[in-house]
Amino acid sequence: MEIEKALYLIPVTLGETSIEQVLPSYNHDVIVGIKHFIVENIRSARRFLKKVEKSIDIDELTFYELNRHTDRKFIGQYLEALKKGQPVGIISEAGCPAIADPGADVVALAQQSGFKVVPLVGPSSIIMSVMGSGFNGQSFAFNGYLPVEVPQRIKALKKLENKVWNDDQTQLFIETPYRNAKMFETIVNNLKPQTKLCVAAGITCPEEYIKTKTVAQWKKEKLPDLGKIPAIFLIGK
Repeated sequence: MEIEKALYLIPVTLGETSIEQVLPSYNHDVIVGIKHFIVENIRSARRFLKKVEKSIDIDELTFYELNRHTDRKFIGQYLEALKKGQPVGIISEAGCPAIADPGADVVALAQQSGFKVVPLVGPSSIIMSVMGSGFNGQSFAFNGYLPVEVPQRIKALKKLENKVWNDDQTQLFIETPYRNAKMFETIVNNLKPQTKLCVAAGITCPEEYIKTKTVAQWKKEKLPDLGKIPAIFLIGK
């Protein structure tokens, strides 16, 4: 299969899930036809590529690292291969590139430069958590991380709760895994009893956990020990 010149956004499994479970075979065909990759972490990207196709010669590939430490004035160089007519792939650490991910900066540059951008099909914890929550899927917002300081966090939560009730808009946010229990505690102790909370963790993985209950109902239970499992918190009505 010949791959046309384009910037391909390549989704990655959300955990130790089999490739066949979440990624179509077309993604495999695209990946083996690319020699230049923009990645968040080179080591994990190499591991993912080997998981996709064991016969890939990693030493033949060129990797450009893009994360919070990357000087944005250099990312234009990452598209040099595109200018020479070669396809380029973006690989995130997990899930879909450019969604809550630094890859968005490269996509914006590719769009400005007139290059074709091709998003491939794959798992998105954000979309899948909305699907499994039972909340409004026609209007929702992903808010990333909330403030760490408790007073500011409570203020942010109440602001999101107001959007739920006033605008009927589902609100999503995340937390560093080791703080999941603390986030849960802050939510149930500060939001209205009738507000609903969905905890979506380990999506597509063996430890997948997606439960929706009112704050009042959650108060009667102990949140399962999520450990270091990435989770998304959603509030709705």
